[in-house]
Amino acid sequence: MTEGPLWPLVRANLLASLRNPMALIYGWLFPLLFLAGFAALYGDDPVPLALHAGQFFTITILGSAAFGLPTQMVSERESGLWRHYALTPAPRWRFVVALVLARAALLAGALLLQHWAARALGMPPLPHPVSTVLALAIAGLCFLCLGALIGNLAPNVPAVQALGQCIFLPMLILGGVAVPLASLPDWALPWSNLLPGRHAVVAIQTAVTGTGTRAAGFELLALAGHGLLALLAAVLLFRWEPAAPLRPGRRGLWLLPLIGLWLALVVVANVRQQPMPAAPDTANAGQPADYVRPAPGITVAAAAAPAAAPSAAAPAAASPLAAPIAAPPQPPVPAAATDDLAAALDGIAFERLPPDSGLVAPIANGPPDAVLENALARIQRQLADWPPARSGSEEQQVRTLLLIAAVPDLLQMDPLERHLPLLVEAQLQARFAAPALQRLLLAIALHPDAGSVAARADLPALGLPAHAGPESAVRGRVMLYAFKLLGRLSGRRVGDPPLPNDQPEPEPAQGE
Repeated sequence: MTEGPLWPLVRANLLASLRNPMALIYGWLFPLLFLAGFAALYGDDPVPLALHAGQFFTITILGSAAFGLPTQMVSERESGLWRHYALTPAPRWRFVVALVLARAALLAGALLLQHWAARALGMPPLPHPVSTVLALAIAGLCFLCLGALIGNLAPNVPAVQALGQCIFLPMLILGGVAVPLASLPDWALPWSNLLPGRHAVVAIQTAVTGTGTRAAGFELLALAGHGLLALLAAVLLFRWEPAAPLRPGRRGLWLLPLIGLWLALVVVANVRQQPMPAAPDTANAGQPADYVRPAPGITVAAAAAPAAAPSAAAPAAASPLAAPIAAPPQPPVPAAATDDLAAALDGIAFERLPPDSGLVAPIANGPPDAVLENALARIQRQLADWPPARSGSEEQQVRTLLLIAAVPDLLQMDPLERHLPLLVEAQLQARFAAPALQRLLLAIALHPDAGSVAARADLPALGLPAHAGPESAVRGRVMLYAFKLLGRLSGRRVGDPPLPNDQPEPEPAQGE
């Protein structure tokens, strides 16, 4: 073996792992058990498993790093296998890297198997597969470097179990891996930055149900920092013999700046603390009757019926989010139909709708930041060539466009989900005249079970996740957004309704 080999060491370590049946059982079977547990707990969610992908993928990575890799390292060192490697000219750092890469190959197979099983259990396709692979790769290498450090610290297998639990359990509870970050108390959030579990969950979840890893750039950098520091510490503490004392000598002085850099990384993470992801929303959207108070002399359902003559073509919306999807010119609506529509709108209880600032059917009240603006612009460009937006009747086209707001709302794609309704509103205003559009939205709001929502499976073409759960959940969100956009376009509801006079204003949060 010549000086400086790496891949022969990776291949040798990988073959040694594949010859160990217990390594395969722990590495590939346990992730499926974790997934089965999450499916049993969250299988009835509006979007099965998708809202918890960051958690169960991170548990798989964490199990391989806290127990799989260090157990293999200690057992091979105790068996004397490493004495043969010690005779090669390869430096110790290259051997540690080879151990990490060999275990990463096994972990990649486990994650792929877990993903296939999750898809079979109802998880929708990945909208950003490249971003997801990148997040999983960086998180996996980070945790495996931490596992290599555990393997060098532990003198025997029982010690591995003890040290592994010291890493595994805190990350499950404080790192958002088993307990969602949104459920942690405020005092626990700074402590969650001590270990990389929190960053892994956020980065993976953002890739699976968000806009890709661009929105989780700091989390990926933090994972890379944790992993590099752990790898350097593992190399400094490396030993070939089980009886060799854990005395790095002068190399131990290098551990002090590594600890200092790790603490600095924790401080930076706490200073730029990102808002916690919202708790998974399981609220029922309700029924149309919950938002209707029938007006005297006319039924709302009758006013929602198609007009005898379509409306005139609408001028192009002034919003920059409007895409050039052409609509044919249409003649004006008769005055009687307009009067019926006005009376029907008077019968809608817009004040009963969920607030725009809440978890259910949110709508932004300010401009997006630069990252979101780029994501919205990309969706707008792709929407111009999206076939479902032109398929079916006008009512079906409006219903399909509303899916662009409804599905991200179910997937808790905050903050993107708050700006997508405005993009949809601009699209609708660009295609339909105001009276005709209001009538179409009214029909959709009052009849949420009509029409098709099959286009929810085609949303990945826009860079958005698909929806594979029960139709009732997404139809309910379509109904809410139809009501909300109807209120905005008719001027009967713009933003959150004012608080009643007898209700005190909410106190500002600390620090405002």
